[in-house]
Amino acid sequence: MAKPTRWLSETKEGHSQWYIERFRKLAADGADLAGEARLVDAMLPRGARVLDAGCGTGRISAALHERGHTVVGVDVDPELIEAARTDYPGPRYLVGDLSELDLGETFDGAVLAGNVLVFVASGTETEVLRRVGAHVVPDGFVVAGFHVNRHLALADFDRYVADAGLRVEHRFATWDLRAWHDDADFAVSVLRHTS
Repeated sequence: MAKPTRWLSETKEGHSQWYIERFRKLAADGADLAGEARLVDAMLPRGARVLDAGCGTGRISAALHERGHTVVGVDVDPELIEAARTDYPGPRYLVGDLSELDLGETFDGAVLAGNVLVFVASGTETEVLRRVGAHVVPDGFVVAGFHVNRHLALADFDRYVADAGLRVEHRFATWDLRAWHDDADFAVSVLRHTS
């Protein structure tokens, strides 16, 4: 890994375990943890191949797997990957830095949810988007969601998207497709290849 991600460099000791336990409790309490997966599923053909880039504890991977898709989840944090393998078997989970992603396979779509782009290493955003996009078939998509008030301004994101050879096809303020507006604190962007 060329440069530590913000997930590894800007969080406190024990953060990964706290995150794991937080999502285990939410699942146990019956919280809806599949909202992002429902949107991605609606965009995919049945039995598609999906890349969950920055998969964390595997909640989105699992929901897409349950809907019949073949899913590969990748995350830089080995603790989160171990939790994903334990809590949500079925998808294939790999430890890896998204700025160095090279799986040698392609997918019908990719998702970067849970503020993944906020936590990549500063200066690697374009490369992350380029590498994730390179894993998606020509008519496939990348959908990314993040809080626009945490390390990553929307104007910068849009520039990184263009520099990565992608374009914004749609933008929403939430994963349940509420209309985008300039005061929104969250952005969900559907990206496609420029050519």
